Amino acid sequence: MKKISIEDRAIFLAHYIIETKDTVRSTAKKFGVSKSTVHKDVSDRLLKINPILAKEVREILDENKAERHLRGGMATKLKYLNEKKEHNVSGF
Repeated sequence: MKKISIEDRAIFLAHYIIETKDTVRSTAKKFGVSKSTVHKDVSDRLLKINPILAKEVREILDENKAERHLRGGMATKLKYLNEKKEHNVSGF
């Protein structure tokens, strides 16, 4: 597999985040890089490479950040609902 430049990676990650509205964490996991790398690419490096694209990504990152507490609450709710189901199925 050909290794891409840091600039190309930043642009690629930005387009992915814009298209999917994915979080930094899940983008990092999908592409096998750290959250820090994704964040640095789409926040700092992209600003120098393509400010317009950087602005679009920033809007999505800000939206994800604003919704973060809702996603965390939903994950906790689902966790306890699943535990309750398992408890009821086992009969104890």
